[in-house]
Amino acid sequence: MNPAAVRFVLFEPTHPGNVGAAARAIKTMGFERLVLVNPATCQDPEARARASGALDVLEAASVYQDLAGAVADCGLVIGASARHRRLGIAELHPRDCARQVLEASVTGPVAIVFGTERSGLSNAELDLCHALVHIPAHPGYSSLNLAAAVQVIAWELRAAQEPGLDTPPPEAPPATVQDMELFYEHLERVLLASGFLDSANPRNLMRRLRRLFNRTRLDRNELNILRGVLAALAPGSGERAWDGRPNDAP
Repeated sequence: MNPAAVRFVLFEPTHPGNVGAAARAIKTMGFERLVLVNPATCQDPEARARASGALDVLEAASVYQDLAGAVADCGLVIGASARHRRLGIAELHPRDCARQVLEASVTGPVAIVFGTERSGLSNAELDLCHALVHIPAHPGYSSLNLAAAVQVIAWELRAAQEPGLDTPPPEAPPATVQDMELFYEHLERVLLASGFLDSANPRNLMRRLRRLFNRTRLDRNELNILRGVLAALAPGSGERAWDGRPNDAP
């Protein structure tokens, strides 16, 4: 695992104490990348007090206005959910999540996204995620504090590291979230032009297609092939021409 490549993203946190406690939680497990999306506050005195020894992590936290910007260059994005979701998106146990993050962080940035304290992540935020991670808790009282959830996932990531275990490098780096967003825009244009997609109500089908491709976690060569197919079927539909060949093709 490359700890520097792992981002803990807090989406619209409302309580400064949770932000400070999350900074402390990840530092105790050897991580340092805290990202805040549209936070209610960044450097509140309560946040600084709860950071207790992790002020460096809190002060270095990156702040974004939207989730898409926070994860744009990530090859793997996993959303944390306090409840089971019937969305057709893969749901991982924390240990399975840790293994996937361990592998993916070797090739590029990875993000684990935690939703708001009150309502978690909406469907729109989950559209940017490749999978969900759910922390099993007592069914009679499964509510978990935001910082506590961050601590559990950070501990699983630390526990999953096995010194001396070499993972063979992939054939190509994973497609980033930004790469995939351009692909989805291209795909929607082609489907609309073909008449397959109902222009009056494209959202439901596109959301299903997003989840289909997010589950596969395309690499850049595979994505280039798909963009090439779309460009061949509908010339001029993309921002630039794709020849349908992987990057390493002759």
